[in-house]
Amino acid sequence: MYENTFPNKRFQHTLAFLQKHIAPSESILDLGVENPFSKIMQQNGYKVENTKGEDLDLDFSSVLESDAEVVTAFEIFEHLLAPLHILSSTKANKLVASIPLKLWFSPAYRSKTDKWDRHYHEFEDWQFDWLLEKAGWEIQDSQKWTNPVKKLGIRPLLRAFTPRYYIVYATRK
Repeated sequence: MYENTFPNKRFQHTLAFLQKHIAPSESILDLGVENPFSKIMQQNGYKVENTKGEDLDLDFSSVLESDAEVVTAFEIFEHLLAPLHILSSTKANKLVASIPLKLWFSPAYRSKTDKWDRHYHEFEDWQFDWLLEKAGWEIQDSQKWTNPVKKLGIRPLLRAFTPRYYIVYATRK
């Protein structure tokens, strides 16, 4: 379906989960700049507005000003120091968010060339659930999936069996 788009498996799982819970008629604020997945959402009939690249730890005015019914955040919260603030402040009543899970056999991701492309948090599922609950969200559905890689070794073998991604659909309490 998305042969030339990396990462295929994650995008396919994410789109199927989104389509299960969110109608294309619902307006979406997607946290983060326009990206390959926001384009996939648009190609599938969703009306998507993105944030503009501001530091969402310090400036979430675009979230406060948005009247979108749904907030999506796909692999965003692990980059924020304080995701509670933005999760608590949105006016949207629905949330679809995914995160990479913390893997016991792999350190948190940190780019050596990009100071913004770092994971301040790699959550376990219960930690992310707790964060959402504290921010006023109630999880309605969730799913996990693996991210196997085509390499040899112990870590690649573990990746074939250990869930790497976690996605939730939540509504306001």
